[in-house]
Amino acid sequence: MPLYEHVFIARQDLSNAQAEGLIEHFGTVLADNGGKLVEHEYWGVKTMAYKINKNRKGHYAYLRTDAPSEAVQEMERLMRLHDDVMRVLTIKVDAHEEGPSVQMQKRDDREDRRPRRN
Repeated sequence: MPLYEHVFIARQDLSNAQAEGLIEHFGTVLADNGGKLVEHEYWGVKTMAYKINKNRKGHYAYLRTDAPSEAVQEMERLMRLHDDVMRVLTIKVDAHEEGPSVQMQKRDDREDRRPRRN
């Protein structure tokens, strides 16, 4: 089955438990449609670059899935209809990376991406 990565932003006035409940809810939607939630990460409340629906912050969540396209389309459809979800991004990938995402790594553990100046 194809592999996907999803990031969604939920409203800032939700509690952490409610935001994590959304992850479980959408994982169940995938499972009901023949897919599976491989891994998920709750990134917490982060400040956005611009306001979305009068919100300056939002709960960010990251999902790694292994699902047929029909299951992903259904999950995205329900995310877009859900009142608490403000934005959704889905990317098809060739393989899932091992370990935590860049957002969850400590700053010291990340590779230095800036070019060095001599």
